Amino acid sequence: MNFIVALTGASGQLYALRLLRKLAEADAQVSVVLSEPACVSLAAETGIKLNAHAPDTSKLCGGNVALAARLRAWKPRDIGAPIASGSNAHDGMVIVPCSMGTLGRIAHGVSDDLIARAADVALKERRKLLLVTREMPLSLVHLRNMQLVTEAGALVMHACPHFYHRPQTVEEVVDTVVERILDHLGVASDARRWRGDELRAAELRDEA
Repeated sequence: MNFIVALTGASGQLYALRLLRKLAEADAQVSVVLSEPACVSLAAETGIKLNAHAPDTSKLCGGNVALAARLRAWKPRDIGAPIASGSNAHDGMVIVPCSMGTLGRIAHGVSDDLIARAADVALKERRKLLLVTREMPLSLVHLRNMQLVTEAGALVMHACPHFYHRPQTVEEVVDTVVERILDHLGVASDARRWRGDELRAAELRDEA
C-alpha cells in the first residue's frame, strides 16, 4: 500500500498523527507533506515542533523510529517530487486536516504548492482523494468549494466524530474519524461499528 498524507494549517492535527501511526502500523508506505501553517497548528495543539522543509518524521510517530521508517517527507514547495506527477501511482491521498484555503485552491485548480499539485494529480488520474475538513460554521464559499471538489471526484469527510460507543479519551474520539478514513482507503482497522444493538446496550447501562 502506498499513500500520500498532507497536513495543512487547520485545527485537528491529532487526526493526522493518529492516521499516520495507523498507516505505518499497517505496513503502508506513506509520502508526507506538511505546509508551513500546519507546523504552526501542530506545535500549538500537540507541542510537536517541526520544520516543514526538513521534518523529523519520528516526532510524527511518537518517537517510534520503526514506524517513522514507513514515512517519506517531501518539502511543501518541491514541485519536482514524484507525488507531483501522474506517473507516480498510489492508493489514495488524504489531506488531514484540510484547511478551507487548501480546499479552495484544489476546487479551482490552483496548484501553487506540492499539496495542491498532488491533489490536482489525484483528481485528474481518478485516484482517491479524501479531504478531511474541520471548520465551523461553513460559509457559502466553503460549501460551494466542497460541491466543486465532490463533482471533480474527491470525497469530503468533515471531521465529525461519533459517540455511540461512549469514547472515554480524546484519542478514542479522534479514532472514530480516523477509522472512517481507513475504511475509505481500504485499510483494515479495529473500528467499533454500529451493530444496531448499541442503543439497547446503552439503555441497559443507564438502567443498571
